[in-house]
Amino acid sequence: MKRAELTPQLIGMLAAARTVAEDVRAQAVLLLADAPFDFAEMQRQLKKVRLVVATDKPDVQNAVKEDNVDLVPLLNEPETRQLQLSLALLEAIADDLLRSGDCIVAIYTLYERDRIDTISVINLAEHLARLTARDLQRLETQVPLDTLRTVVDLAVEIGREGREGKPVGALFVVGNHRKIMQLSHEQVHDPFRGYGKKERLLRSPRVRESIKELAQIDGAFIITADGYVQAAGRILDAPATGLTLSKGLGARHWAAAAISKVANCIAVAISESTGTVRIFQDGIVVLRIEPMDRAMKWFDFDTEPPGGSD
Repeated sequence: MKRAELTPQLIGMLAAARTVAEDVRAQAVLLLADAPFDFAEMQRQLKKVRLVVATDKPDVQNAVKEDNVDLVPLLNEPETRQLQLSLALLEAIADDLLRSGDCIVAIYTLYERDRIDTISVINLAEHLARLTARDLQRLETQVPLDTLRTVVDLAVEIGREGREGKPVGALFVVGNHRKIMQLSHEQVHDPFRGYGKKERLLRSPRVRESIKELAQIDGAFIITADGYVQAAGRILDAPATGLTLSKGLGARHWAAAAISKVANCIAVAISESTGTVRIFQDGIVVLRIEPMDRAMKWFDFDTEPPGGSD
């Protein structure tokens, strides 16, 4: 495999990242890589500071594995570096490569497409407070982590981008789809009905784009544990009893909480008003992700009885 050149500028960036990491006592340097560098040599340049590489590109992933460097595989490259960095941090924690209290130094391309030019210091205690690998592994007991990541990635994109310049709210219910179908009814004609499995694969760019367009319709998307769209436009019938949610959350979030408790599944709700993504398990919010022009943070919640409309 042909490797990309370690230019003098890149070597200088690595030296600067090492210095910063040593000064702030960072646990790792996270590199967002678009090219298959000599990652073993990059690790030597960083000396005792551990290198973690995040990328969505198969050739780069293979190079990282060949060089025996820690890898965070991304499913697809988001449109912005900030979004890619945030998702890389989340997945690195899920893979036990980082911990929620770590400080890391990130290096990546921001201004020039083919040149690494930016260094950031990120304190995960502030960005991902109380989020641990155990939290995500607990979610994985109900839904495979690859499927969950695919759904959350898509939800974050919808929350950040909306559709045609307008904010969009949506709801995904993942896992245990047979029981969920029994606990829901059709609101509109299901646009996925009649299609084969390959045409309903959530990893497919075409399917993802279709979901972004269809997110404007009422009802939930039902996703199987192995990552296929089972149905769309479903109204959830699970009773919202014995639940406590934060102030201002409306019908979509109460439906998400109720179905996650009754059907032993994961629900992912996108707020139309803020773009915030909330992941529900067992009737409670276990993760809250803010729109990616802001940091991902956990928040304390005030509670109130069911109400509101969002």
